[in-house]
Amino acid sequence: MARFLLALVSGVVAVPGWAQSDAVSFGIGEDFFLAGRSVSHVDAGTDDLFMAGERVAGKADVAGSAHLAGREVTMEGTVGGDAYAAGEEVSLQGDVFGDVTIAGRAVSVANVGGDLRAAASELRLSGDIGGYAMVAAEAVAFDAAVAGDVRLAAQRVDWGQAATIAGRLLVYEAESGALEIPERVLPVDRIERREIEEWDGPRQPSWRWALAGFFLGVVVVAALAALVAALVPERLAEMRRQILARPFRSLWFGFLAQSTVIGAGVVFAMTIVGLLLTPAMVVLALVAGLAGYIVAAYAFGVGLLLAFGRHEPDTIGDRALAAGVGATAAGLVGLIPFLGWLFVLALVLSGIGAITARVLRPEFFVDRH
Repeated sequence: MARFLLALVSGVVAVPGWAQSDAVSFGIGEDFFLAGRSVSHVDAGTDDLFMAGERVAGKADVAGSAHLAGREVTMEGTVGGDAYAAGEEVSLQGDVFGDVTIAGRAVSVANVGGDLRAAASELRLSGDIGGYAMVAAEAVAFDAAVAGDVRLAAQRVDWGQAATIAGRLLVYEAESGALEIPERVLPVDRIERREIEEWDGPRQPSWRWALAGFFLGVVVVAALAALVAALVPERLAEMRRQILARPFRSLWFGFLAQSTVIGAGVVFAMTIVGLLLTPAMVVLALVAGLAGYIVAAYAFGVGLLLAFGRHEPDTIGDRALAAGVGATAAGLVGLIPFLGWLFVLALVLSGIGAITARVLRPEFFVDRH
């Protein structure tokens, strides 16, 4: 068991070497799609841009819309259309000529030609907003000139020197009058205060919601793993032993299998005729990832229990316990910045590798004695 844990940790540390080159990109017309661990868009002449990854950076201008998702998201280029962004840290540094819809823990937005819809824990507005602004955050650094109305739900607001609101301001507060608004921002007669319960816009991320989401995810993974263990115990046991005994081989085979599915989706998209099959390949990759995580989390739980001297699970109760321990431990490790994400990725690929080996049983993956 100690060998498994050391091998798994070593595999996680070794992942960046190939994860960096794991980026998948393709273009259709003037639209560009890019996904990977750390990806950057530097090509001019792009209409609509779609990017996802742990670190996402848009360095070139985009004529159309931008769709960005990741842990760290930065858009330095201008966006000619609308921008949609979500992540832990999100920064729109370039001008956006259309609307902006954005959410994250720490969010900053520069000039927006249209409307702004933002939800964050920490929000910084440092440019002009051509339309209305709907903002929900714990703390807001408001240094923007807004041409339209503003809906604001925040605990603290730091009004900068450039802060002005040309329309009306609707403030949603837990305690009426708690938020101070300088006269230079807008006259008092254009301010309306309402109770926070009346807020119907985007809501700021909360640690309570994050904690509830974490426990819900753990419960769902543990329940699914326990269900699989109850329905097909021998098959799951075989896959679990494969992961514990040969983590590197499972990790490599899972990477190969998932890359094949994703690559097939890209090839289908390039043929134009098979473009309709691309969403199916994406769904298949997502389902495979979920199944792989469930199997590997269960194996991780069994491995931890074996490390503490328990026997291999042979009853439904033992399997449910292993599923719960594995899901909880994997979820906690996954909270570690950067390394946690790599650990979860290693689990997912290991699980996919074990499932693929169990289903396909390729010749080069069979043990010869």
